[in-house]
Amino acid sequence: MALLSDVEILGDVEIPDTAHQISTDSWFQVGFVLTTGINSAYVLGYSGTIMVPLGWTGGVLGLILAAAISLYANALIARLHEFGGTRHIRYRDLAGFIYGSKAYSLTWTMQYVNLFMINAGYIILAGSALKATYVLFRDDDLMKLPYFIAIAGFVCAMFAICIPHLSALGTWLGFSTVFSLVYIVIAFVLSVRDGIKSPPRDYSIPGVSTSKIFTTIGASANLVFAYNTGMLPEIQATIRQPVVKNMMKSLYFQFTVGVVPLFMVTFAGYWAYGSSTPTYLLSDVKGPVWLKAMANIAAFLQSVIALHIFASPMYEYWDTKHGIKGSALTLKNLLFRVLVRGGYLTLNTFVSALLPFLGDFMSLTGAISTFPLTFILANHMYLVANETKLTSIQKLWHWVNICFFAIMSAAATVAALRLIALDSKTYHLFADL
Repeated sequence: MALLSDVEILGDVEIPDTAHQISTDSWFQVGFVLTTGINSAYVLGYSGTIMVPLGWTGGVLGLILAAAISLYANALIARLHEFGGTRHIRYRDLAGFIYGSKAYSLTWTMQYVNLFMINAGYIILAGSALKATYVLFRDDDLMKLPYFIAIAGFVCAMFAICIPHLSALGTWLGFSTVFSLVYIVIAFVLSVRDGIKSPPRDYSIPGVSTSKIFTTIGASANLVFAYNTGMLPEIQATIRQPVVKNMMKSLYFQFTVGVVPLFMVTFAGYWAYGSSTPTYLLSDVKGPVWLKAMANIAAFLQSVIALHIFASPMYEYWDTKHGIKGSALTLKNLLFRVLVRGGYLTLNTFVSALLPFLGDFMSLTGAISTFPLTFILANHMYLVANETKLTSIQKLWHWVNICFFAIMSAAATVAALRLIALDSKTYHLFADL
């Protein structure tokens, strides 16, 4: 493995300096990275956080429409990967190349916030899965959710120290797929069994008219959160040439084969429990204790792997900035990962335990970062980069998208902040949910 110098020339395309591997992975492996993201343990919450506020019609149409527009927006970003003769291996690099240094800093800030909140969500998920396993065997109330979140954060830090970069996941992506199938199949089968045995369910959207408006807007943020990473250029950086063609294969894999498990468990959960569906599906399913324990442990382990994907842009930034190259096992590199990655995940774990409101994290992340990064910036960057090539109708189309998603982002932010304010009144800090 040869690491890059300050700028490497591949054909007529310049590649920026990075301490991590690039151009090493097949489109199939990258497709599994993307699929791991959308079929993470977050899918166990979509029945409650998407279907309950939107109902059958809004939920089904919303998930399908969100998949279509997410594929379109990600394709726009993927096609700009080598724009201007430079390979843009980071989202902020692409924004900076097109707009300038201020956009570079703003994009990096938004992406950092996006990834930090996603990582916090994964730690909450992992902690919730551990707690759900614990209460299956013990009913003593001695172990609270913050304790399990702390354990989850420690395991995530250990994994981050052992896996130096995104491409090194390799075999772990296979394990991640197995873990995902375990909790998705178990949740699906047990939900369907509960649904068959249960009396008719109430599928009406809960709440009064005012609260319904806010919950519907908040659910729209959850819709876009479900499909998007906010770090597509960083993932695309790992793919082999030709990077655009191969990335499109990965995206088509993500939005065809990859979405099937998500749809299965989301629709089955809502069908089984209706408007009373919980925000963590495994907390309500009935079945053998050992089977539910297996599903929860699988959700915990998959969350640890998935978090590493979404934390990798931060790791790449620190490793490159401080010149962490060479063998991952050298004492210097190991100590650096222990201190830097361990410190980052300690902070992330503290925030997760402080405010363990998973649905709120999903809504706020989608509102303030996924909407701008994936939809607003994608359309505007593509518009600027191809201004001389687009027709007037095409330009108008992109401007309609920009304005629509800007309005949605603002509205969803207000809805998410309202949700957090309401939960803050209901629950205390370090709540045991």
